[in-house]
Amino acid sequence: MFDLTTFIQAIGYLGIFAIAFAESGLFIGFFLPGDTLLFTSGFLASQGLLHYWPLLGLTFLAAVLGDSFGYAFGRKVGPAIFKKEDSIIFHKSHLERAENFYKKHGGKTIILARFMPVVRTFAPILAGVGKMRYGSFLFYNLVGGGLWSASLITLGFYLGKKVPNIEYYILPIIAVILILSVSPTLIPIIKNKKYRDQAIAQIKNFFKQKNRP
Repeated sequence: MFDLTTFIQAIGYLGIFAIAFAESGLFIGFFLPGDTLLFTSGFLASQGLLHYWPLLGLTFLAAVLGDSFGYAFGRKVGPAIFKKEDSIIFHKSHLERAENFYKKHGGKTIILARFMPVVRTFAPILAGVGKMRYGSFLFYNLVGGGLWSASLITLGFYLGKKVPNIEYYILPIIAVILILSVSPTLIPIIKNKKYRDQAIAQIKNFFKQKNRP
């Protein structure tokens, strides 16, 4: 079983920064465990294995810089992104899902998307594709990055300090955070036949490739 606490201790501050940065604005970052990473890092800080303020500062910086990179990438590449063929790393459905969410919620998507895996990765890219004014984007980026890093790290830190024997409850808490974070993304897939069929097709294709000799 993958031990996230051991993993975080192994990668240290630099690894935490790299993962938070990648998940915030790189295509390859959409599958990374950003929410659970921050919460568990906060818990480790409560146990004295990491330091709270450096951890908070680094993750905030990684989130803001990652989103800014995604915005710059979207601004430069533009509509060509939507013409890209599906691959192991890139799936157009992820981008379309984020685009629909962006159209519905506007600029505040940059804040809301912080707490939604997949959408979190593609929202800043779409802001660049749509040529959102950078001043407005930066404002939402700073607010979203601050709320995301502070809330999850502080929650892990607070529970680690206040709840006796919290280490016995870490896995269930992480599971709840993971379910809550992915549910806004999964619900539209379940409701929308197009997304549902695409997800089923991708799962079937994965197992077909896995079972090939």
